[in-house]
Parts: sequence; structure tokens; C-alpha cells
Amino acid sequence: MPQRSVDRRRALASAALGRPLAGSGPVPGDGELLHAVTGTVLDASPHLIIIETSDGEEERLVVAPWATAWRGDTVAPADLPPGANVVIRALKAGRVVDRIWADATRITGVIQEVGPGARDRTVELYCGPHRGMRTVVVPYAVSGRLRVRHPKFEPGYLFDAVGVVEDGVAHVRLPTTSQPPYRWTSVPEPPLAYGGAQPHVSGTATWSDGFDFGERGAAYPMLESSDAECDEVGRSCARLPYLALGSALEVRNVCAGRTSVVPVVTCGCLAGRFCDRCLECGTSPRGRIAELSPASFVELGGELTKGCFNARITLG
Repeated sequence: MPQRSVDRRRALASAALGRPLAGSGPVPGDGELLHAVTGTVLDASPHLIIIETSDGEEERLVVAPWATAWRGDTVAPADLPPGANVVIRALKAGRVVDRIWADATRITGVIQEVGPGARDRTVELYCGPHRGMRTVVVPYAVSGRLRVRHPKFEPGYLFDAVGVVEDGVAHVRLPTTSQPPYRWTSVPEPPLAYGGAQPHVSGTATWSDGFDFGERGAAYPMLESSDAECDEVGRSCARLPYLALGSALEVRNVCAGRTSVVPVVTCGCLAGRFCDRCLECGTSPRGRIAELSPASFVELGGELTKGCFNARITLG
């Protein structure tokens, strides 16, 4: 049987190519390192937050005076309820809280059905072969802003928004990039001016909650279908080269000037369907070149509520 362990694949590739095994995580030299701390809130006060990590360990972090939190809207860190799942951007070796996102979710998929109603509406989404179907709620209060970014609010078109999980249901709060104007099966062809041996590829990096909570990693659109166990992989308007599961990507956040080595842990078949741009600092080339886990995205200086940053990846 083929070995599907990402760590083992990386070790075998390094041995076969005669190069050192690259360590994962932020690369020093871009200022103070950012640390992503994930867990469930046990208690929160204006000066201290206590969480339980996925390993069952209790972590106590000091809340910086300037720190803010987001849970559908901006809230004070002390107002976060026990039981909220948080992604924390921390400084000082991961001990001082700089920013918190609580119960945040990324809602990315293909619209299958839009429920009737004049106010809150439910939307059925196909989120790819690994994530399946998902039902989300679009509250009436955010529907106007959402429709500006998603004019084709009908089956067959791509959908992407950031939301919050309330009572186990995802509620949309913020649209991310603008909806592509084509149906999800009609991805534009990549540009012809592509050199297959180019060391860098530029485009958009986004995040997804389709990873294990607290995991570091990336979903990449151009994997072999048999390798990724995904028949829908292998489409991208960015003309990315094929990589193997377990490859290391050196991801550069052009906006924040931060770099991290991130392993490819799953296919990004749905990310490859988006031929859009990130507008966070200037305008990125078209195409999503990597979909990061929340922890990896935050450690690169990304804001979960903004949804993307202009990126450059070095292939490894």
C-alpha cells in the first residue's frame, strides 16, 4: 500500500534528492516571530486568557493592552465566553496575546441551493470531495454587502465568505474576495507566458478551516489525482506546476514581509477554481496558489477576517 504520511513523504523526498529536510514554520529574520495559539476558552479577563489546547494542556496567556478579539463582530477579549474556539496571534514566544479570532469559519464552496425568504436565508454549498455539503445562514443584515461581492447568488457559482459558528451553525458575516463571474466548471485557462522551471509563483493565499484544529499546513490545487485521492484536483488559472503531497512550500506574505515553510497536506481542488485577486496591498496576480490552515495563515501575518494576502511561493 502507498505510504500517505506527509512527514514520511517529506523525509523520503529529501533523501532521494540529497537535500536537507526543511523545517516547517516561520522563517526568522522578518521581525518578531508571530505565533498561532489555538484552543478552547476556559476563562478570560481583561489581562489574562486561559485556554485548553487540542492536546488537553492548559495555557495561560497575557492579554496585551491593545489586543482585540473578533467573534462575528469586534469584542473585548474579556467578553469571550467559555467554550469558544479561538485562534490567537501571540507575541513574545507565544505568551502575549495580540489578536484573537473566536469561532471563526471560512465558508467556501459551490452554491447548490438558495433557500427562500425575505430575511435570513439558508444556502446549501458543495465544499469539495473532502468536505462535502454544508448548510450556512446568510443573515438579512449582511445580505446587502454580500450581494455586492456575490452578484450571481444562484446554483453553479462559487461562494466565499468569513463567518462565525453559533450553536453549531455557520453564519456569514463578511464577504471575502469578489465572486468570479463564471460557473465553477468553467475555470479560465492559465496564461501562456509560463516557464515550467520558474522558482517562484505569485498569486493569492487564502485560509480554510478544512484542516485539523491547530494544524499547520497548506492545500495545493495541482496535485496528481491519484496522489491526492481527489478526482477534482488539477485545475488552476495560475498555471501552477504539479507537486506531490508532502512537498514544502516557502510562502511569502508580500504585504507583511513574512515567510514561512508550510507542508502540503491536502488537495486544494476548490481553491484552484477561484481565478480572483487579493487587494490587501496592491493587486495580486489572478489565481489562488495556496490555501492555508488558520494557524499557518496567522503566523504569516494574515488577518482571518480579511481572508487573503498577496503571496509568493517558492516550490520545494
